[in-house]
Formats: sequence, structure tokens, C-alpha cells
Amino acid sequence: MLEEAQTLIQNLALLECIQCGRCTGGCPVSLKTVLNVRRLIYDTLLDSMSVDTHPELWDCTTCTTCSVRCPKEVNPAELIVGLRTVLVDNGRLPPTVRDALKSIGIRGNPLNMSAEDRAIWADDLDVPRILDEPAQALLFVGCTPSYDPRIQPISRMLVKAFRAGGEDFGILGEEEFCCAHEARRMGEKEMFEGTVEMYEEIFEKADFQRMTAISPHCFNTFKNEYGVDFPVEHYSQVIARLIKEGRLELKNEVKLKVTYHDPCFLGKVNGIFDEPRDILKAIPGVEFVEMDRVRERSLCCEGGGGRMWSEGTNVEERLASERIEEAMDTGADVLAVACPFCLLTLEDAVKVGGYEDRLRVLDVMELVTKAMEA
Repeated sequence: MLEEAQTLIQNLALLECIQCGRCTGGCPVSLKTVLNVRRLIYDTLLDSMSVDTHPELWDCTTCTTCSVRCPKEVNPAELIVGLRTVLVDNGRLPPTVRDALKSIGIRGNPLNMSAEDRAIWADDLDVPRILDEPAQALLFVGCTPSYDPRIQPISRMLVKAFRAGGEDFGILGEEEFCCAHEARRMGEKEMFEGTVEMYEEIFEKADFQRMTAISPHCFNTFKNEYGVDFPVEHYSQVIARLIKEGRLELKNEVKLKVTYHDPCFLGKVNGIFDEPRDILKAIPGVEFVEMDRVRERSLCCEGGGGRMWSEGTNVEERLASERIEEAMDTGADVLAVACPFCLLTLEDAVKVGGYEDRLRVLDVMELVTKAMEA
């Protein structure tokens, strides 16, 4: 793969790598699989990399811990994305990843759901469509919050909280489709580039000033990878602001001991650590406690980088299970999250571990709603 290797070396400044090993040493996945980021860089530099012999490339969650830890500011996570692109271009990818990418291409979502059903979650909420009438903010819902029955109620809660706080917003509704954040990380570069072009056309027709995304993954790709000319926020930033400005009142006591899990693409990648914590601390009755690994050191839930659709090479040990143990060590009743993927992976880990009677996993908005309800 000489040509591909030279492109990756140039684009990612791999020649700056000093082989210190901090990337591999910090990689949470390397503790349970043979994934060795330092070695991948070394083999790429020597052009001795044969992607077909590295199934562990699909173990990476693209959590960016390796990139955060690199003293030379190399971006090892992007190397793995680039190597996956070679695999995808050659048609060598796990069937589950192939099916997810095919679903995005045909139905506009990786969940094999009908495009026409994308806004069913909001049928009785009378949410304005941004292409029909202007609004200050576009609420970008995302695929999982639109379709997954566990996450759909959170989308509804957010709509009600925005209305209570006097937010002027609308949604794309049936015109929305996958932002391709995960598609790019699964190696589908062309699909991502095509998606960017399609959204550019949609945004030209829509009248809004800023975007609010429910998922940190959607938030990250619009904020950092689309090159849009409007501000992009995560919902936790908006809710925290509404509470701070006194526009969203939290009247009810929620007598729970709560800890918080930092999602990778909200925390490590974009530095949003305080707003979700500010929300939780503003809820009357909540006793907030921290886990040992928080903020930049937060342990990945293993849901990003396409891992929602790829088992990886080690299905026995789950990072989510380890994270649940850390949450229970705090004595918390609730592990709060602000990401759909984190909610699904961590809640599944609670069920697999048989801890339902000791710990609940709730989205931040579920706790906010408890405090809002009459």
C-alpha cells in the first residue's frame, strides 16, 4: 500500500512520531486486544503495513485518547481511520459494518429504518420544520435519537425543555439524514464527502443562525469537519445556559446520588466538561459525585468509531462494564450521560452485569425532566 502509506504519512505528520509509546499506553482498547497504535505508525512509516492482516483495526473506538496523549501532536486515531479507508475501498470490512454503511447510503441512517419514519418521534409535538419557517436554531436530532425507542423520549424531553425555556427552534424532520460522522470513522471517506455536499445544499435553503445537536458525534462533525459558517452547540450547552439565565426552572427535588460519564466526542475532543455537570448540580436534591477517571481521563464506553456496528476481536471484555464498576464504586444511584451511544452501551452493561437494582443509567435530560415536572 505504498501510495496510501505516503498519503497518510504526509497528511498526518507521522514522521514527527518519536515512538514513545504513549499512544498505545493510553489506549483503553489495547488493554484487551492486540491493537498497538505505536506499531501501526511504525509499520506505516516503513511501508510494511498489510491492512488485511490487522483485524484489530476494527477494535478502535476513535476515542482520540492516543491523539490527546501524543507529545508531538500526531493524530494516531486518524491513521486508523485512514487504514480502514483502504480496507473499505478494497471491500474488506466486517459484514455488520458493511450493512450499516449500506443502510446509510440507501435509507439515510445506519439502523436500517425507513427515511419516512425519521420524525415519527415528534408527530404529536408540532415541532416547526426549519425548511418551512425560519428559526433561531436548528435542532439536529440525529439517527439514534430519531429511531431508537430508548433514546426517542430524550428527543421529546429536549423539545419540551427548549419550549419551556423560550427557545426558538425547528427541525429538518424527514429531510434530515445521517451526518456520516461514524461512516467516516468506519472508513467511508467518499460517503462522508458526499454527505457534506448534500447538507451544504440543504443549509442554503434553511433560515437559521445556529445548530444544536443531541449527539456529541453529530455535534463534533458539524462543528469540526463540515466547515459550516454558523455556531454549533451540544444540547448540554444550551440547557446549561437556559438554567443559568433563569429561563428554565427546575423546581422539583430529585433526591438521587448522581455521577457523570464524559463522552469522548463531547469531552476529550471538544473540551465540554463543565456544562453537563453544571446542569446536574443545579437540580434540587441531587448529590453529585465524581468517578476516579473523569474529564480528559474518562474511559471510553466503546460505542464510537463504528463500534456500535462492529463487535471487534474481543467480545468478552467490555469497557462499558469496567466503567459501570467505577460508577458503582462512588455509591451513586444514577450514572448520568449526555450521549446516545454512551447511554445504550452503559445501560446494556448494567443489564449484563445484573446491576439493575443498584445503578441506573440516565441521560442528563431525563434528570432535568424529573426536576421540571409538576
